[in-house]
Amino acid sequence: MENPAHYEWQGEDLILRCRLQPKSARDEFSEILDGQIKIRITAPPVDGKANKHLIRFLAKQCRVPQERVTIMSGDTSKQKRIRIRAPQTLPEGLKLTSASHQSKD
Repeated sequence: MENPAHYEWQGEDLILRCRLQPKSARDEFSEILDGQIKIRITAPPVDGKANKHLIRFLAKQCRVPQERVTIMSGDTSKQKRIRIRAPQTLPEGLKLTSASHQSKD
């Protein structure tokens, strides 16, 4: 059975299930629908620009180097699975339940 949550922990790594909305007015986390968090970004979906922008956005939000954010699946799709290795901060916009994992400060 598929996990209905939009995230899961694998050790210290955060795995996100997201739906990307490129060409938005601003970069932001949005609502959770069908087990995915919608992430709006300003970059267009051309030549990998949206993916690169998504990685920069998530790295900044979680205070990790960009090298620690990887797209596990969905490279050419709006629906993606993202791995964030040992995030230093868990942004409120991700809508993670605090009981599920403690942030490293």
